[in-house]
Amino acid sequence: MGQKLGNLEVNEIETAMFWWWLGQLSYVFTCAVAKISIALALLRLTVAKIHKILLWLVIAVTVVVGLVFWFMLTLQCQPVDHFWKRLTTKGHCLKTDYLIDIAYVYSVTACLCDLTLGLLPIALVWTLQMTRKTKIALAFILSLGCIASAAVIVRIPYLHNYKDPEFLYATSEISIWSNIEAGLGITAGSLVTLRPLFRWFRGTSYGGTHSAKKSGTFPLSSMTGNGTFQSKHDRSAPSYWRPDIDRGESHGVVTTVATSRGSTNSSQENLNPQQNSMTGGVNVHKSFLVTTDQV
Repeated sequence: MGQKLGNLEVNEIETAMFWWWLGQLSYVFTCAVAKISIALALLRLTVAKIHKILLWLVIAVTVVVGLVFWFMLTLQCQPVDHFWKRLTTKGHCLKTDYLIDIAYVYSVTACLCDLTLGLLPIALVWTLQMTRKTKIALAFILSLGCIASAAVIVRIPYLHNYKDPEFLYATSEISIWSNIEAGLGITAGSLVTLRPLFRWFRGTSYGGTHSAKKSGTFPLSSMTGNGTFQSKHDRSAPSYWRPDIDRGESHGVVTTVATSRGSTNSSQENLNPQQNSMTGGVNVHKSFLVTTDQV
């Protein structure tokens, strides 16, 4: 890539052209999947019908234009391998002007879709009930897809180089900016999912079992599910904290409110954590002692 044909052997030219053909196919697929994933993530935040329609329109345009561009790139030569074996085999290819036209259409629609996916989160986040700092941070993360449109805009002036006889040399900028666009799209789509990861790191470093052991805090649960006392060596048992209670004549009712980290769902908290779990989160246990007096 980036070298003139006179500096390359025939087999090197065929290898370079094959990887160019394969790379442009994977580029279209990668960018389309990145845009669709970002749009689907934003659909979970939308409330207004117009926003949902706009996101589904972005998905539809991405799929339709992407498929047309992908098939034209795949089948531009007959036989297909004539694209990279044009120096040694006979065949014919689609006029380059048609490819440039569809490349312009794809670039313009990709830029509009990226701008939509980049600017829409600002409107979505600003209506949420959260602090201004959180809104700005969340809007910035969700709007990083807008940066991918910059790579598309920079690449547009180089599209006419498809017609240059020194194909590998003239199209190196197209290859570079196409990879940058795909990388930015993947990064923007992945950043949305990093919140549980940061929370996991924070939990293992500052919360959960580590903080519980260092601070000496333990759950306040004092009864088992059947109303019997737990072991006196168990710090969550009432006999440990209240040795004055007669375990043989007491009955208790335990009310528990609990949340826990560790849910396998990246978008929801674990709503049914295990009791007495010291894996982080909040465990609140309130015990009522019931006694009887004989008259």
